[in-house]
Amino acid sequence: MTVPTDELLATCWTTAGDAASDRPDLRSPLTLRERIEAASAAGFRGFGLLSDDLPAAVAAYDLEGIRAMLNDNGIRHLELEGIPYWWDDGAHQQESDRVRHALLGAAEALGARHIKVTPDGDDGPWDRSLWAARFAELAAQAEGVGARLGIEFFPWSNVKTLSDGLQLVEDAGHEAGGVVIDTWHIARGHTPASDLATVPRHRIIGVELNDADEQVIGTLFEDTVHRRRYCGEGSFDLTAMITALRTAGWNGPWGVEILSDEHRSTPVEEAVARAAASARTVLGSSPVG
Repeated sequence: MTVPTDELLATCWTTAGDAASDRPDLRSPLTLRERIEAASAAGFRGFGLLSDDLPAAVAAYDLEGIRAMLNDNGIRHLELEGIPYWWDDGAHQQESDRVRHALLGAAEALGARHIKVTPDGDDGPWDRSLWAARFAELAAQAEGVGARLGIEFFPWSNVKTLSDGLQLVEDAGHEAGGVVIDTWHIARGHTPASDLATVPRHRIIGVELNDADEQVIGTLFEDTVHRRRYCGEGSFDLTAMITALRTAGWNGPWGVEILSDEHRSTPVEEAVARAAASARTVLGSSPVG
């Protein structure tokens, strides 16, 4: 039995410092350089950047400077995240198209591995065929700039489960599309870990590791934003989930996504180092046979 050398990707919130997804302003107070250097020092070889943080980063360093900074710090895998209302052709379309254009341009210039989008967190009525068509369109655009497209399902959205996410991706029918699997949403969504072993490898765009207490406090959204735990410090059977994902053929990079009041109040270098170390521990306890 051997333990693989796993590469880690720090998702956008892991390095964002005192920023949270339930605030009106999603932007990180830290400079991009601070974040990339903290991730690199902790041994991360992947980095995530939210679309809200892209304009300030481009203004400070320009795209060429960002790419050089990533390369200089050994970052090989870049995840870009967040196109609001990517499915909408109504009131939100103009803003959505603006962000889409910026993110696709950055993906091409920076050599992004993939772009991550999310469903409708308000769980409103939706046209499944329209969503599939919009997802296919965006997947084709991502492929056109050398990236792939992943949708992250979560239990309070309209795309609630692993099965729902895979169904949308299959309905879209584009080879560049797939799902982003977050262990928080697997556990809180009551998806058996064994189901992960059956996911087609080519449909897994990304994986995110984290943990949580057994009891949910507040709403699922409040719990996920304020009370995630570092890997191995909560109630999730991460070993079972990782083993199942390895069985499906996933070999990384393994995203680490920590959102909590504790994490964001800790100096970024310390917080990111703890996130990396805890993820390595659980990955090491889930060897490949």
